[in-house]
Amino acid sequence: MHADPTQPAFSDLTRERPYMHLWASRVFGTAAMQMLMVAIGWHMYELTSSAWDLGLVGLYQFAPALALALWAGHVVDRHHRGRIVAICLAVQGVVALVLFAAEASHQASRGLLLGLSLVLGAVRAFQMPAQQALVPLLVPPLALPRAMAFSSAGTQGAIIGGPALGGLLFVAGAGAVYGASLLLFVVAALLVVRLRYVQPERSREPVTVQTLLAGVHFIWQRKTVLGAISLDLFAVLLGGAVALLPIYAKDILHTGPWGLGLLRSAPAVGALVMSIVLTRRPVERHVGRTLLAAVAAFGVCMIVFGLSRSFTLSLIALAVSGGVDMVNVVIRQTLVQLETPDEMRGRVSSVNSIFIGASNQLGEFESGATAALLGPVGSVVAGGIGTVLVALGWVKLFPTLAERDRIVAAPIRKE
Repeated sequence: MHADPTQPAFSDLTRERPYMHLWASRVFGTAAMQMLMVAIGWHMYELTSSAWDLGLVGLYQFAPALALALWAGHVVDRHHRGRIVAICLAVQGVVALVLFAAEASHQASRGLLLGLSLVLGAVRAFQMPAQQALVPLLVPPLALPRAMAFSSAGTQGAIIGGPALGGLLFVAGAGAVYGASLLLFVVAALLVVRLRYVQPERSREPVTVQTLLAGVHFIWQRKTVLGAISLDLFAVLLGGAVALLPIYAKDILHTGPWGLGLLRSAPAVGALVMSIVLTRRPVERHVGRTLLAAVAAFGVCMIVFGLSRSFTLSLIALAVSGGVDMVNVVIRQTLVQLETPDEMRGRVSSVNSIFIGASNQLGEFESGATAALLGPVGSVVAGGIGTVLVALGWVKLFPTLAERDRIVAAPIRKE
């Protein structure tokens, strides 16, 4: 990481008021969603005492997000992105309101929780690409790496703090969590409504198979973008160990539930620290090699975690894995946004979200399947080795990505 006097300073970024409004909205909205998911999960288990139903909550959110992703990208590229984000936050607020009313009237049920999970999944299909594609409209291109890092810092903080706050409020009952989530969603929506930015002129071509698949075609043609997105897909698919953390906590590290909580939070803590570092000192040179090295380092961390019998070492390995993964996230998201023309950013971001969702869901399945064959230690270590090999292989498969020097390929200068 190098300091470059031509790069906008962090203080310049904070003076971009529309971006700061979006940043605050994402923090409030993410915290509200995290609190809502804590409450829904706990509420579902209170109602049914079924682990299967807990799994269905996640599946009911993933399925519509996957099914609607391509159409959502088309909508994001044809309509006002700020309004789309505001509407999504408002709908999530309505979900929290319905749950608050159902809890107050003792009408909450398994069917209601699953039905609202479908709504939340459908909303996220539109919100995620709209938020990602909105950021480049609010900051100059050279400020985008800092903006992405600062956004990630806020998101990670909300991911850590949201569940903790939700757990504390649950002492007063599920209604308290739903009410607090509603308040945060309202604040987040109002912040986005206040956004003022130049909305580029966009064509309103009809929805066709060609326009829906335009994002897929664009990514396939742009090898730098394809390499960055597919690298993350295979790294998370092979190297993720989240699904096996309960086994490690109970049978290998012998820590119990409190240790499981710390193990699950360690990557987020590492990611938060690294995102703060990247906000102050973004990666400006040798970004391709840095991206590949970060993914390889993630694999090494998984190998260390898989072999560790020390709780402290395991926590450190997971925290470092979260930190290097944040380097991957920031570089990848910035590259994808800068390499994509504005009229395509929604559809490309939607395809990216499919890759991310698939890697997380399939990664958990892969971990479980290989653990059944190789045991938990063999599964994690093999996955870590596979991630390192993928990073090395991508050097040959995507040389334009490996050789990428600056995050902004052609620095913009005013004559």
